[in-house]
Formats: sequence, C-alpha cells, structure tokens
Amino acid sequence: MVRIGTSVPNGGALTDNPEMTTGRQNHRSTAHKTNNSMSAQVSPGKEIPSTPKSSPSGSEPQRRDSVVIIPMYNERENAAAIIEAVLALPHSFDVLVIDDNSPDGTAAIVKGKIAEHPGRVHILERKGKLGLGTAYIAGFKRSIEMGYDYIFEMDADFSHNPNDLIPLYEACAKGGADMAIGSRYITGVNVVNWPMGRVLMSYFASKYVRFVTGLDIHDTTAGFACYRREVLETMELDKIRFKGYAFQIEMKFTASKCGFKLVEVPIVFVNRVLGTSKMNSGIFGEALFGVMKLKLSSLTRKYPKKGSIS
Repeated sequence: MVRIGTSVPNGGALTDNPEMTTGRQNHRSTAHKTNNSMSAQVSPGKEIPSTPKSSPSGSEPQRRDSVVIIPMYNERENAAAIIEAVLALPHSFDVLVIDDNSPDGTAAIVKGKIAEHPGRVHILERKGKLGLGTAYIAGFKRSIEMGYDYIFEMDADFSHNPNDLIPLYEACAKGGADMAIGSRYITGVNVVNWPMGRVLMSYFASKYVRFVTGLDIHDTTAGFACYRREVLETMELDKIRFKGYAFQIEMKFTASKCGFKLVEVPIVFVNRVLGTSKMNSGIFGEALFGVMKLKLSSLTRKYPKKGSIS
C-alpha cells in the first residue's frame, strides 16, 4: 500500500557534551502512572541533585519506566505541543529534550514545560549543532543514568505520531522485542506529504541497506524506535560513529550483531507541517557510503553479546 496524500497533524528534529539536565533519581522499576517525581533546573555545565516529591502516603515517590528522547533545533513551533502530546498518553512517558543551543528560543519553551510538569520533562542543552547521532548518544547515556527501562527516539515535528509510542512500548514490554522500530515500509509505503522523489530515495535506500548489511528490516533508516535499556548498555555507544542519517542504520545493525531481537511496528509517517526540515544531501551521502564501511568493519569487529551485562 502506498500512502502519499495530505494530512494535518500539529507539526523534526536535529540535534554530546551535556550542558544542562533536569534530575531524576536512578531506578530500575516498572511503570507506574503518576505525576509525582522530581525536577531541577541548573546552570549550564552544572548538575544539581533534585529533591523527589513524596507520595501522599509519605512513601517513596512513584516511578515511570519510559522516556522519550526528542532532539530539537529551532523547534519553537512544535516544542510545547509535542511535549504535551506525549505526556497526555495513557501510558506515562517522560520526555528528555536535547537542545543544540537553538537560536529561536526552543530551550526556553521546554523549560516552561519543566515548570508545568515537575519530574516529567527534562532538558539537556549542548553548546551547538553537533548532529543527530551525537544528540541521541548523549540522550541514551543520560536516560540510562536516570534509570529508565524503555528509551525511545522520536522526532519533534509530529512526523512520528505520539500515539504510536504505545505499540512500540508494548512490543518491547509485552511482546519480547529488544528493539521496536516504527516502520514506514513493512506494510507498503506509508508516507504522507513527501515529494515522490524523497519517497523513492528513502524507500530504495532502505532496500540498499538491507541488501548490503543483511538486516532483516524493511525500514532500516527509521528514526522512531524503542530500546530496552539492556540494548543500549550492551552495544558500546562510544563506538557508534555516524552522526546523520546513517546513525539510525548503525544502531540497528549493531543491535542485531549483539544478538538482540528487532521487530518492526507499522506506522504512518507524515511530513512536518511547521518548522524547517534538517534533511540534506550530505546526510544521504553519509548513509550511502557509510553502509559499505559499516559492513566491512563488522567482519573484524567483536561485538558484545546480549546477556553480557550483569
């Protein structure tokens, strides 16, 4: 099935060196729906432990097991809306924004949401635009430190429907997957409002990656995914080299080489309505030539295996 038409969501994201975080205590618990947790805003370059809010009974504050990492660069049109959409879901997801010093004031909007939703929204500010891959790596490391069990990637521009976080979560939490991928191509071509040229480029890029790497994944370049924390703890994040489009390919390829189970969950991808796309020809070039390098280097690399992390 090919879906190339019109849609009107509330409509990217592009954005290692963490400069600012909001706090949350480390934990390894299962999900509990609550708004009680903790939050702290700090000056760049510093991190201050936050004080957890007690539950009404005076017991330990309740925890959530999931965090959605949303890189942002000049996303003031989308920042507040995408955060609210995630927080409104029936499963409790926290939000970690990675902001690359957006000149349009994105960070200020996010900090407003931190004040509105203590303990639910966090921000990690970086000094400049350092690439999508490094933004996610920084977010992964911070999310692991904060103790989340399920860690998500999602764009800021509503091209990824926040409602699809639920089936991605269920695929990992209940379905036995180690990594769940929001796939545009597992049931045809489910893309809305993209020019035909970009649809074809993306679709055949995934076919090319699948052929070269041997990955049994239809949407190898997808940027909407859920990881169990063990995947990210195992796969040696500091050895992930790509920063742009190829980053998503490298993450899937590495997870597969480590012996983790990857599954695809069908989604409909909708092109952004508000803001400016960060996609460019250089990103595609990195993916095209990087895939061959990735495959060749894998022939001599020894990958850590699932279950090797205690």
